[in-house]
Amino acid sequence: MTLIQQIWWGGLVLGVCLVLEAAMLVWCGQALRSHDRRVPDHLGNLRRLGGLLISTGFVVAAHTAQVWIWSAALMVKAETFADWNTAVYFSVATYTTLGYGDVVLDSGHRIFASFAAMNGMLAFGISTAFLVSIMRTVFANGARRAGS
Repeated sequence: MTLIQQIWWGGLVLGVCLVLEAAMLVWCGQALRSHDRRVPDHLGNLRRLGGLLISTGFVVAAHTAQVWIWSAALMVKAETFADWNTAVYFSVATYTTLGYGDVVLDSGHRIFASFAAMNGMLAFGISTAFLVSIMRTVFANGARRAGS
């Protein structure tokens, strides 16, 4: 791919992934509200545990889906790897910004793949902020209920 194509396709896949991240977090918020309505107040610790498991599960699912999207983009659009194992491995290493360096792309795909690292940094930042907010709310509500 040319430089412009790499930037275009990288930005497009990045945008799709960030929309997915946002949608998953909105869906998680709805699931947490539903969980709060269903679990009685007197089961405080179980209620908090459920909330933490739900939110962590959604975050992990969102990141996993984004890694698969990058793997698919590298397999289908960029036709970079011969097998899915290598594509997923490279996508995880790039998305998490580990970058082991044992799998290296040709110059026609490096810029494109670097968008996966940008995606990972943004998505992990958004997820971290979301989880901190959820933890603060869950434990603040638990402390308030315990004090009553």
